[in-house]
Amino acid sequence: MTVSAHPFAPPAHEAHWVVTARELATGFAATAAELDESAEIPLANLRALHASGLDAATLPEEHGGQNLSYRTFGAVLRLLSAACPSTACIWLMHIGAAGGLVQMSAPEAASFYADELKAGKRFANALSEPACGNLFLLPQQTAEPAEGGFRLTGAKRFVSGCEIADHFLVNALVDGTPAFFGHAPDDTMTYVPIWDTMGLRASRSQLLTFDGTLLRADRRCLPPSGPRPNHIAAGLAYLSLGIADAALAALTEHARSRTIPTTRQPLSDMQWLEFEAADAALKLDAAAMYAGHSMWLADQNSPGFIGSTVRAKPLANEAARDIAQLGVRVGGGSGYLRTSPIQRIFRDAQAGGLMAYSVEVCKAHLGKETLTALANE
Repeated sequence: MTVSAHPFAPPAHEAHWVVTARELATGFAATAAELDESAEIPLANLRALHASGLDAATLPEEHGGQNLSYRTFGAVLRLLSAACPSTACIWLMHIGAAGGLVQMSAPEAASFYADELKAGKRFANALSEPACGNLFLLPQQTAEPAEGGFRLTGAKRFVSGCEIADHFLVNALVDGTPAFFGHAPDDTMTYVPIWDTMGLRASRSQLLTFDGTLLRADRRCLPPSGPRPNHIAAGLAYLSLGIADAALAALTEHARSRTIPTTRQPLSDMQWLEFEAADAALKLDAAAMYAGHSMWLADQNSPGFIGSTVRAKPLANEAARDIAQLGVRVGGGSGYLRTSPIQRIFRDAQAGGLMAYSVEVCKAHLGKETLTALANE
């Protein structure tokens, strides 16, 4: 992926962050297969990202950050995901949780969380519930009033990087209304080791249980003061775009390095593969352009951002899955081997479409919107 001059490209004054991400990604790619095999959290990668200054750069200027544009954030995330999607996934959730707490907290708490991020502390989201994963902003579990705050008994799932988190963004119903809190881990919380998964193995997105956990009243978030989007909603499409980049690169390398036994021609000379590669490139370009448009809207604080992400995410999710599937076809039997990146990329490519809002939820929304609009014409 390159930074070009089109309107959705990262601003020129932030180009150095893309260069930094590209340099980091080279090292991350070298350990991605090993981390997938061991399912270990890529702590060294996450520390390298913090040391580079990227964590702090995402903060608003009033909190000591650089107010990094969403366009640059997307470009960075795409490079990281192409190299090691588990690292990119944890980093996205880390920045999203930290940014959400800084944005939604009262001034004193907001400054505290910003300082914690700059100091290298880890953040994670605890929003998705076992019974309603796609409704992660509409919790069903109630936190009951208690001295000093509210007590929560329940569970959150797919909490990426939870085992190393110093702070969580947690939601629960309070008086029948969704409420958000910052919370530090304590002995009322348990990490349930369920993460023996197919893809994104090193993200270690475990189940997290709460047993009478006190959510402090002074850590309760305020309603958002403006339309500034959260980095997670903005960045999910870019996780899939990076995986699609990796899939296309892997199948291209395989096709150019293998020959057809009967003709001794490179596999890449087969016309059917040329057509399929063209389709893959078109899908990826279209998905990337729509994701770029979403990030541009985010940088404008436009209300249209939400509708744009509902389109950008499934386009990117399906591009990643389709291109990874093509990689399996091109790789053939050798693509099934553990030594091949094709099998790992194929597994990772399945995850994006399952993350909230899933492809099916996005399409259900868009389908109703389309049919309603046509009926009203």
